[in-house]
Amino acid sequence: MKKFFLVLWCASACALAQTAADTSAVIAKEREDLAAQRQRVLDVFEERSQDCWQKFAVNNCIIQARRIRRTDLQPIRQAELALNDRERQWRTQQRDERLKNKPSESTAKP
Repeated sequence: MKKFFLVLWCASACALAQTAADTSAVIAKEREDLAAQRQRVLDVFEERSQDCWQKFAVNNCIIQARRIRRTDLQPIRQAELALNDRERQWRTQQRDERLKNKPSESTAKP
């Protein structure tokens, strides 16, 4: 878990040093990675819940599988929220730069 956040932090630091085109590619890559991690957790949950049907205490087993799924998805969700926040900041920065470089309408009209 700590390793995951360390990797995410390193990726975030590297993304800040990227250009605009690179930043969007890095964000897209990180989204793909998070989606893959989420899918792996959901696949494991599906396997666990299928295995539960072979046991006598089905409900207890499924409740435990859901609890594990929630705890496994929590850091992924936090990373997604951090990525969304970083993307919002980047888009705001890009918009502000476009507006700053755009000539004002009062100077454009003769």
